[in-house]
Amino acid sequence: MAISSATLSNINGTDTTAKAGGVDDPGSQDRFLKLLVTQLQNQDPLSPMDNAQLTSQIAQINTVTGIATLNTSVQGLSSQFLQMQTLQGASLVGKSVIVPGNKVDIAEGVGQGGFELTTPADAVKVEVLSAAGQVIDTLNIGAQSSGVHGFDWVAGNYDNTSNLTFRITATSGSTALESTALMRDTVNAVSTSGSELQLELARAGTVAYSTVKAIN
Repeated sequence: MAISSATLSNINGTDTTAKAGGVDDPGSQDRFLKLLVTQLQNQDPLSPMDNAQLTSQIAQINTVTGIATLNTSVQGLSSQFLQMQTLQGASLVGKSVIVPGNKVDIAEGVGQGGFELTTPADAVKVEVLSAAGQVIDTLNIGAQSSGVHGFDWVAGNYDNTSNLTFRITATSGSTALESTALMRDTVNAVSTSGSELQLELARAGTVAYSTVKAIN
């Protein structure tokens, strides 16, 4: 008689319906060995378990133990990496970063923004919008290659308190293309959430460090 795969799943924690006793449970090995010893004590003497069966089942518990050890090691490395990333992220406080967003950044009468294209465009149009969403100016900046691009706009009397935004329209012939609006923002603080570094930005709020396109 061999221990069933369902029993092994529950012991090893691979059964998704199990509430406890996973690979991180130190009692899983004990339960497995107790079942194995009970099985050997009560096996049919006329049809005993062969060596291959015994070796296979012992190998399974060893594999599970190895996976548990590996998981612990990976979790430790992940924690160390996050700590290092947080220390590095602290150096970003006060610096400018380019992140997804559509707010116009205005300094000394010049408004700036950016965009990213996944494919080349025959024509790109930038519409500058008021806080109420009305178009106040349009820039036709022509053909652009794929990748990240920026634009300048004469802002006149507008400043960042005007809360201006912009909209990108990219086309190839009559086909609209995918584009991502990018904005400049200032890092006020860094924090961690789960396993990812977060940046607290002055205008865009909280964003994941992984979304940063460039650091100025």
